[in-house]
Amino acid sequence: MSEKFQNKYRIESARMKNYDYGKNGGYFVTINAYNHECFFGNVTVNNQIELSEIGMIVNKIWGLIPKQFSFIRLDEMIIMPNHIHGVLWIDKNRDGDCDGRDAINRVSTGKTNKTDETNKTNNNPPGGITKNNNPMLHDNLSRVIRWFKGRCTFEINKINPESDFAWQARFHDRIIRDYDELERIQYYIKMNPIKWNEKLDI
Repeated sequence: MSEKFQNKYRIESARMKNYDYGKNGGYFVTINAYNHECFFGNVTVNNQIELSEIGMIVNKIWGLIPKQFSFIRLDEMIIMPNHIHGVLWIDKNRDGDCDGRDAINRVSTGKTNKTDETNKTNNNPPGGITKNNNPMLHDNLSRVIRWFKGRCTFEINKINPESDFAWQARFHDRIIRDYDELERIQYYIKMNPIKWNEKLDI
């Protein structure tokens, strides 16, 4: 295995406690498929991404994020066989409706559990026991990613009800602090196909 890129361009997670992830700024996010399974496609020997049907759905839904959330701008992004890297910008100074609610926000991003079914049966209020303090009811990064994951799962299951596709719980994020860091992250994203093949010793 080549060590050419080992840890050289690694971007560590830097989630900050008590930070308002609805603030204007840039965010680098990584979203993994469940158990890191290669649902999204493969990387060719020429370092090109060949998306599967699931990968193409994920790519399409990512592009719809600004239409669903008008305060979001998209930056560099790549879909790898078992994960996604992307940069999202929150800009609430832009014109437009920042609400964008629809029923898809309530679609599970993984497998249905008993708690979900109990909440539906008992007609629990939005936000559960936290009510309006639930961050999923506000315009922040978590709400955007939850919508994205839920919409992808919904569309994938609609096309293939027998699919075993699911997302890994949660996601990784990093607040982008300055332009130099943005450039480093953009480069890291672009280099992912090469890094993938280096690890596979192709």
